[in-house]
Amino acid sequence: MTSHTRIKIPDGFWAGLNRLGISTQDVVRKAKMPLTVITESVVTTEQYFAIWQAYSDIICDTEDGIIMLPTVFETAQYPPSVLAAYHARDYRYALKRMARYKEMCPPENIRIVEEGGSCKVEVEWLDTDKPGPPLLIATTLAFLLELGRRGTGLPLKARLVEFKHTMNQVQGMEDYFGCPIQMGAKCNRLTLHREDLDRPFASYNAELLEILTPVLDQTLEEQQRSHSITEIVKWILKRSLSGERLEIQDVASELGMSERTLQRRLTDEQTSFKQLLREARHEQAKEYLANPSLDIKEVAFLVGYHDQSSFYRAFRCWEGNTPLKWRTQHIN
Repeated sequence: MTSHTRIKIPDGFWAGLNRLGISTQDVVRKAKMPLTVITESVVTTEQYFAIWQAYSDIICDTEDGIIMLPTVFETAQYPPSVLAAYHARDYRYALKRMARYKEMCPPENIRIVEEGGSCKVEVEWLDTDKPGPPLLIATTLAFLLELGRRGTGLPLKARLVEFKHTMNQVQGMEDYFGCPIQMGAKCNRLTLHREDLDRPFASYNAELLEILTPVLDQTLEEQQRSHSITEIVKWILKRSLSGERLEIQDVASELGMSERTLQRRLTDEQTSFKQLLREARHEQAKEYLANPSLDIKEVAFLVGYHDQSSFYRAFRCWEGNTPLKWRTQHIN
């Protein structure tokens, strides 16, 4: 398990929804998430899927949702990892950069295989066995073709598009991709004409790549080695303390692994779920108590205690003091 559970939603996604006449607030509310996610934009895989499912439910016409969002997503709002692809020297190099730097913007993994006259670009999910909303999968493949069209300035067409799921209407997508759409396939895959990969990008910018590439490579390397399963579990707990009582199976499900696997991973890092839950509550309690606008009863609820006296007992064990005395000592 790496940092793939934490997903940064690009600002261009929210801007794209607005251009389609869709309220970002409506999407977030339908996904049953706090509105702060629009500005923070860092979510778990489960929350990311919920946002895309909400967009799918609101737009109603799945075909329009798939085709329109990649085309209204402004190039100027591409995140750095995508800019590094858009300014590549050709379509092949752009796809390779997308595959490499996608690790910094999960949950998708992109696998590229060139054989014969075809280039097959397969999309699969990292760290979860959940299939993901069909609209998200199809939009991801549409964006990869849109990248080639924008970079080359040519109306490129695919050879074949395959989806594991089924959809009622595909005519609009076949017109967009310029090829047949196959449903019920073994994988989600975009097959391109291999000769198109050699087409140069009019957007090629060698100077910008000299700046972006070292920074992205360093960020990717740091990200790959810095996030332990302990950090990720604690991060999930902190975001969910005020909801229903969290059990280890809930977190394991969100991470796309079995409860037994999660227990083993935590044991390997010399910790346990109960210990991390205590630490998450302790750390969040101090953070909330440092905010004088929150009363003690509200802080207790926010860290998962519906009984205020239980919160007082737990806090005394952590700090050797009452929450009120701790607040008085630390915010004056």
